[in-house]
Amino acid sequence: METLTDALYNAAERFADRGVGIYDSRGRNAQRRSYREILEGARAGGSRLRALGLAPGDRILVCLPTSWEWMDAWLGALLLGALPVAIAPPGAMGSSAGHLRRIAAIRAMLDGRVVAPQSMRAAALEQAETGDEEEQARCRQLAQAIVTPDELASLPVEPNFRPYRPKPEEVAFLQLTSGSTGLSRAVQIRHLSIVHNNVSSNFGIGEPWGAPVSTWANSMISWLPLHHDMGLVGSFFLCLFHGLDLWLMNPTTFLARPLLWLKALANHGISFTASPNFGYQLCVERLKPHHLEGLDLSGWRAAMTGAEMVRSEAVASFCELLEPSGFSPSSIRPCYGLAEATLAVTFDTAGRGLRTLPLPAGADSSLGLSDVACLGRPIPDTEIIIAAPDGSKLPEGEIGEVRIQGPGVFAGYWRDSQATASGLQNGWLCTGDLGFLADGELYLTGRTKDVLILRGHNLMPHELEWLAEGTVGGGGALRSGAFSVARGAAGEEAVIVVETAEKQPEALQNLAREIRLSVAHALSLTLADVAFVRRGKIPKTTSGKVQRRELRQRYLDGTLDRLEL
Repeated sequence: METLTDALYNAAERFADRGVGIYDSRGRNAQRRSYREILEGARAGGSRLRALGLAPGDRILVCLPTSWEWMDAWLGALLLGALPVAIAPPGAMGSSAGHLRRIAAIRAMLDGRVVAPQSMRAAALEQAETGDEEEQARCRQLAQAIVTPDELASLPVEPNFRPYRPKPEEVAFLQLTSGSTGLSRAVQIRHLSIVHNNVSSNFGIGEPWGAPVSTWANSMISWLPLHHDMGLVGSFFLCLFHGLDLWLMNPTTFLARPLLWLKALANHGISFTASPNFGYQLCVERLKPHHLEGLDLSGWRAAMTGAEMVRSEAVASFCELLEPSGFSPSSIRPCYGLAEATLAVTFDTAGRGLRTLPLPAGADSSLGLSDVACLGRPIPDTEIIIAAPDGSKLPEGEIGEVRIQGPGVFAGYWRDSQATASGLQNGWLCTGDLGFLADGELYLTGRTKDVLILRGHNLMPHELEWLAEGTVGGGGALRSGAFSVARGAAGEEAVIVVETAEKQPEALQNLAREIRLSVAHALSLTLADVAFVRRGKIPKTTSGKVQRRELRQRYLDGTLDRLEL
């Protein structure tokens, strides 16, 4: 297999009895399609997209929840030779207003069509009556670009639809990631990178058992959304490539009832899964030992954890809770990856569970870490160095920026040469993550970028700051600064500090409430704290940029001159 398209046809031919099951919103019953049926749906989807006038190279944004409609559209775009782009569906990012602004901006950037529900088209037309002229125009264009699943299903299917046959070096799809201005960038992922990543992951996950995971596992259980690279590449593609059964659960179902995820893991034979740290912590917070009575988790062989800092206290509590049900702490498998590397970069293949080292002197202590997790060694054909600010290679044990070279490194950001030049230097991917190597294994200690990593998702601080400043007013004279702070085993939570001329405690309380509501409404995010300071009290550079790291340090050490509410 040389391409993702090859993998889809190979799965339909070789693993006709395997496939994907999707649980309903209650997480109890699942509909299942074989890989052969998934291929048939993709061929129909590709044919219908062609009937819309779409062609190879066109961008197709799939803005749907985990569903067969999502697979038909995304895989159909792949077979057409277009560039599919998975984007969070309505409800996954908060209010229709905040969600629409982001989608409208992304659609304009990519100049693509959008597969989305009818409700999004109606909301876009409504939003086109508000905001500035540019925003109104973007929302009108978004409404015009939308095709609903029902409309797509009504289009004719060519009986002899012939898929586009890509070359390995061609771009297969675009993966969205946060950009430095709050607007997502589109990461270009090549077919050869997908193939390499999935072959490497198969061996990396299975190495502690002496054989690829595809040779001993029956199934993978995932609640991760398909617009997230860990859900798309690390779950769906991995199972597709190697003919494993995949059982998908809606993220909202997992968040409401994490026990259902554990029950699915117990019910599908020898299994494995992946989750950010917060998913394991959620189980600890929501579940008690009596909830797990009668649950046999002895078949759960690998619990991958990544996408955010791995916290030893969360892992220890999770293992303590589940050990009576047969879960082995050795199944915990920290790993490291990012969209710009297709996904996987390292796996801990020792098979001894979580291993840690003390937080080194000079590391960022504001993340609340006393120790740092071993994330293992690089996957085959991939090299990691730790770089000093001038790009020179640092020796083992010294903290610097993690840089990566290998087949999985992306082909650049879509039509953004400046960002590409910044992220790819002399063939090395500059991740913005800080860490060190010890005996060839990677340990992360922090990051150079201001990006907030909350519940496994990247969020730019600008997005919170714009919402806060829009609530407070001040015509741009009053600034704000957003950052994350550690909240124990749960990981990082968001804090925002806001300048204001208001003095009355009651009025400040009302402002804080409005800011919290605005952020929750637009981003589905609960703020850990809203702090107010007088104008000019937020540290800034000589050019007026907010110094978020200095602001966070003042907040943490208690020297922030905050107003009493």
